[in-house]
Amino acid sequence: MPLFIGLMSGTSLDGIDAALVEIPVPTEKDTRCHPRLLAHHAEPMPEPLRDQLWALCHADHASFAALAAAEEAFCRLQAQAVESLLTRSGTANSAITAIGSHGQTIEHAPLGHRGGPPYTLQLDNPSRLAELTGCQVVADFRRRDLAAGGQAAPLAPAFHEAIFRTEDEWLLVLNLGGFANLTLLPPRQDKRPPLGFDTGPANALLDAWHARHCGERFDADGRWAASGRVDEALLERLLAEPFFHLPPPRSTGRELFHLDWLQGRLQGGEAPQDVQASLAELTATSVALGVAMARERLDAPAATALIPCGGGTHNPDLLNRLARHLPETPLVPSEDWGWPADWLEAGAFAWLAWRRLSGLPGNLPAVTGATGARVLGGIYAAS
Repeated sequence: MPLFIGLMSGTSLDGIDAALVEIPVPTEKDTRCHPRLLAHHAEPMPEPLRDQLWALCHADHASFAALAAAEEAFCRLQAQAVESLLTRSGTANSAITAIGSHGQTIEHAPLGHRGGPPYTLQLDNPSRLAELTGCQVVADFRRRDLAAGGQAAPLAPAFHEAIFRTEDEWLLVLNLGGFANLTLLPPRQDKRPPLGFDTGPANALLDAWHARHCGERFDADGRWAASGRVDEALLERLLAEPFFHLPPPRSTGRELFHLDWLQGRLQGGEAPQDVQASLAELTATSVALGVAMARERLDAPAATALIPCGGGTHNPDLLNRLARHLPETPLVPSEDWGWPADWLEAGAFAWLAWRRLSGLPGNLPAVTGATGARVLGGIYAAS
């Protein structure tokens, strides 16, 4: 059966996730795709490269030389992730149909910037990756949707539909990466497409605030947030951000939600751990607002389950807050649905590579706002 590798590096800049995915060829009797995760590997991000990428993500201007140097280092790290994954799984590179490479998002502006055209920039070099790995590469998944009037994000809801949608259940899938995106899956018998959109920050502000005050990249288990108390006045000021009340399609990122954004809403004198607790509550509250918005738009009942995935699933404090905000909907581990929580996004880009080679659309216009379904990505031959 065809084998694909998906590569994903998120906004946390902590490393590259590589997933080896088997995608059986659909038949006349069963036209659905049933992807299966065979192996996975997390390649840590070296501190110098993380600093390079972080600087580029926050730079008003960057030289082409700086971009090229970061891209080369990032591409080599991707190749190392592929090599480690193939070694761990005992798979030859010749057995891989294609690598689906997302790249590293440097800036995402689907509505443009200061009156300019919409754009999204992922640092990637699929030609170089093909040379380094000897594998065919599919990349540049977002810009075709953007060209068709969409926001180029989120793309994962199409994959959520492929692996989680059932005949008769309403389900929610929540990705808790640097930013959170939500997918509401109607039962297949409903016939309507899924609804998905970004709800706001998940770990991005939590990580940045914790790093500033504690010197570590993330708040392990959410313990620091749990030690504080929610500042209700601060939370109200944070939730006044218009993004939280926009109808979908919508997507966001570091361009809006960053420490300067937070600093502008502090009055001074707040205990750092209380700010952390308020940021955790902001994530949970904005997700709950998103759930209510999605249910209203599709006139949906309470979902049978909410399936959390991404790095935020390792934060018990955050999950407890979500459970309190969504008492009607149990949080069910994605492992119970056949796919580990940490490998959903990497799996999505393996699946998107399969869609591209099969000539099948990879976007959901109801999610991104594109004028129609589009085949996403470019193909870069192994030789």
